[in-house]
Amino acid sequence: MNTVEIGEGKRGRRGYSFDDLAVAPSRRTRDPEDVSLAWQIDAYQFSHPIVAAPMDSVVSPATVKQFADAGGLAVLNFEGLWTRYEDPSAIYDEIASMDLSTANARLQEIYSQPIRPELVRQRVQELRATGAVVAGSLSPHKTLELWEAVVEAGVDIFVIRGTTVSAEHVASHGHSLNLKQFILELDVPVIVGGCATYRTALHLMRAGAAGVLVGFGGGAAHTTHDVFGLRVPMASAVADVAAARRDYMDESGGRYVHVIADGAMGSSGAIVKAIACGADAVMVGSPLARAVDAPGRGRHWGMEAAHPELPRGEVVELGAVGMLAEVLNGPSQVSDGTMNLIAALRRAMATCGYSDLKEFQRVEVILNS
Repeated sequence: MNTVEIGEGKRGRRGYSFDDLAVAPSRRTRDPEDVSLAWQIDAYQFSHPIVAAPMDSVVSPATVKQFADAGGLAVLNFEGLWTRYEDPSAIYDEIASMDLSTANARLQEIYSQPIRPELVRQRVQELRATGAVVAGSLSPHKTLELWEAVVEAGVDIFVIRGTTVSAEHVASHGHSLNLKQFILELDVPVIVGGCATYRTALHLMRAGAAGVLVGFGGGAAHTTHDVFGLRVPMASAVADVAAARRDYMDESGGRYVHVIADGAMGSSGAIVKAIACGADAVMVGSPLARAVDAPGRGRHWGMEAAHPELPRGEVVELGAVGMLAEVLNGPSQVSDGTMNLIAALRRAMATCGYSDLKEFQRVEVILNS
């Protein structure tokens, strides 16, 4: 255990971010065309492991279809604009032009509109009609209220995503969300997160999660560390949760739970390092928000920014770099890792001599200092 003494009576673990490490090439290289990026969760297969994050600046019903056509999975936020407004086009217009210094107050007003269960059902039906895998996200405290509308409408994959999620959310008033009981009663795979430690991940896996989100989500647009003091560097978090996956496989007799890195996915290099640390897939926000045809039009925000009492996020101006198809598959006109994400991952794996994602999880990594 890599612990250091902070002061008298307190020790802490040393953690590493993706910036602290690099992937080490081996003696073998491979042709990129011979590398498979295929990823599968439950019965659903995808040609690459990039999952579009359930953020209103990234995913709309239209981009779900685009992402499916590109071979990936996009998750719609069932607490977002698309389930509060029949047509949120005017809201998007306003967010695209608002003064960022006062954006949080206006977002709080925009998201104060109630979620309409009939719109949840309508959006699921719209996504179903596109032929895409239908995935939707709720926060833990909204799951008990809205899950029946989501499941009855025919969602394929259900995501419970929050700043941090435990196997049992305890409340002194109302009902508590017991994930083990909840997941047992559902007939769809459930992805749960965020979490950032071995023990929490193991509890979520034992609760029946098909996938575990690692991180606090919202990377470029959240201020959780400033507001709550919560942060675990992502390289250490992914490696810890991957260790929990390994131990849970032994404990359960072979049940595999997917590890999905969710946060600090700002470039293709970070995606490569997340897989190298043990992730099966990555949940991406800010690079996809930079697409010209993204709903946010180059602006990016998460639900944390609209919290009615304690915002811990903000609207950020990222700018647009190209169409979504170019962000995913190129060609790229920039050299900062924000475009052609799929080819970058494929070429990195080929450079290191690995043929698929599971193999690449064994690649050597080097600490920068």
